[in-house]
Amino acid sequence: MIVQTVTLESFRNYGQFHAAFAPGINIITGDNAQGKTNLLEGIAYLSACRSHRARADSELIRFGDRRALVKSQLISRERDFTLEIRLGVGIRRQILCNGVRKKTVGEISGLLKTVLFCPEDLNLIKAGAVERRRFLDDAICQLRPRYAAALAEYRRLLEQKRAILRDWPSKPALLETLEDFNRRLCQTGALVIHYRAHFVRKLGEYAPGIHGDFSSGREALRLYYHTVKTIPDPLAPTQVLVQQLWAHMAAHHQAELDSKSCLSGPHKDDLLVELNGLSVRTYGSQGQTRTAALSLILAEREIFFENDGEYPVLLLDDVLSELDRRRQEFVLNRIQGGQVFITCCESERLSELAQGKVFRIENGRLME
Repeated sequence: MIVQTVTLESFRNYGQFHAAFAPGINIITGDNAQGKTNLLEGIAYLSACRSHRARADSELIRFGDRRALVKSQLISRERDFTLEIRLGVGIRRQILCNGVRKKTVGEISGLLKTVLFCPEDLNLIKAGAVERRRFLDDAICQLRPRYAAALAEYRRLLEQKRAILRDWPSKPALLETLEDFNRRLCQTGALVIHYRAHFVRKLGEYAPGIHGDFSSGREALRLYYHTVKTIPDPLAPTQVLVQQLWAHMAAHHQAELDSKSCLSGPHKDDLLVELNGLSVRTYGSQGQTRTAALSLILAEREIFFENDGEYPVLLLDDVLSELDRRRQEFVLNRIQGGQVFITCCESERLSELAQGKVFRIENGRLME
């Protein structure tokens, strides 16, 4: 999976940008606030059709402009593709593949797979559960299109149920619809739990070995998927999970009415990380939490390779500057194979660690 070229028009701080990239390591240098992160954001946007930094597509359009374009020529599944997304203020975005307009994101799902790691992800372990759920969801959505559909349906149903719980005291008739929403939430929620549990199991096959290498064998990492209490085995068949979710919702029915909030379901799940039997979030040092986070990201990359037979495009956004020299070298040794984009301010220091094609960005422009 190789991004050969990237074209940006009125995207973030870019007016007109076009560059051809190497199939190996690409080093994106420049001072702060010049557009390095925006370039990686554009590549990631082509992959998932959403930004990890923007709440709405309109935020991606350069200030003062009405239209934006993100386009790439890439190699995927040993074929050439041209992937293009057009954005506009007040209009629906357009997705095109090889010049043919696509109706849904699912039609280009898996065409370009990326693993993005930014400085905020170094706090993945210490952050709240919502960040770890986001990490799981972002990865699984790229691997399993059915999961993306189930997750979107679950979120839609969840918002509708929240509205019912919020408004029922003034509109009691709404309670007549609650049982139907709970049943559908159990059905889609079971799928969400199923896919998450299997992905965490795969993470558990790769991450401990990576972390063990990181710590020279001194620390044993283990992962646990934490979901609702009535589900003892999240790897169980989905039919079983549906019944167990229903039992949990039934037990919390009155509490949900009293609190006017949804207390039961996979929207409260978490990924638990332990080192030598202790919670990293609670007891881990800064170095241990960062190493554990890196291990999860690198394990995600290996799962993509196992699934597809080719590495996803790895996007490292100013992460190396946040690491000590030993961790920098470990990461760079671990990313051999596949295409990598690394942004940094210290081009000379990075050149000592990795041989790659170097690009310099100044004020949204590519400098020779």
